[in-house]
Amino acid sequence: MSEVNPQLVKQLREKTNAGMMDCKRALTEAGGDIEKAETILRTKGIASAGKKSSRATKEGIVASYIHLQGKVGVLVEVNCETDFVAKNDIFREFVKDITLHIAASHPLCVSRDQVPSADLEKEREIYRGQVKGKPEAIIEKIVDGKVDKYYSTVCLLDQPFIKNPDQTVKDLVTGKITELGENIVIRRFTRYMVGEESAQTAPAAE
Repeated sequence: MSEVNPQLVKQLREKTNAGMMDCKRALTEAGGDIEKAETILRTKGIASAGKKSSRATKEGIVASYIHLQGKVGVLVEVNCETDFVAKNDIFREFVKDITLHIAASHPLCVSRDQVPSADLEKEREIYRGQVKGKPEAIIEKIVDGKVDKYYSTVCLLDQPFIKNPDQTVKDLVTGKITELGENIVIRRFTRYMVGEESAQTAPAAE
C-alpha cells in the first residue's frame, strides 16, 4: 500500500470523495489503474450507502445562498443522523455545494417520485408525437429514453453536479454517505428568482 503513487491517491479522492485509505486500498487492488480503482470504490460505496439509506435522519441544517447580486436565492434543508455530522465542515461544505447547484441548475423537485404524474404523462405525449409512425415497441423505447433525459433536467438528484458534470447529485450524496458514515437526505428546497410570480418549492422527501 505504501508504494501507491500519492498523486493517484489525490486524483482518486477528488473524483470520488472517498477517504484516503479507501483510495489507497482500491488503487492497490486495481494495480494502480485509476479507472478500475474508481469502479471498485463506487461499487463498495453504493453498497455501503445502500445499507445506510434506511436509517433515520433527524438532524441536519438549513442553508441559504444568494446568487447573481441578489437576483436568485436558495433555501435548502439537508438531513443527517447526528448533530456531530451536522456540525462537520465536510457536511456543511457539501450542503453549500447543493445550494450553489440549485441556484445554477434550477431543478423543480428533489427526486423522480416527486414529479407530478400529469406533468410526466404530458411529456410522454409530446415525445410520442415526435416519433409518430415508428413501430410501437421502438416508440416506447425512445420515449423512455427521453423521459430519463427529462428527469435529468428537473430532478435535483438526477442532474449532473455543477462542479463535476461526470457525476450526478445522487452520486455526490452517495459519496458523502460513504465518507461521513451516516445517511444523508436532501429533504427539500426553495428557489427564489426576482421577477417570478412565486417561489419554486420542492416538496419534502418522505
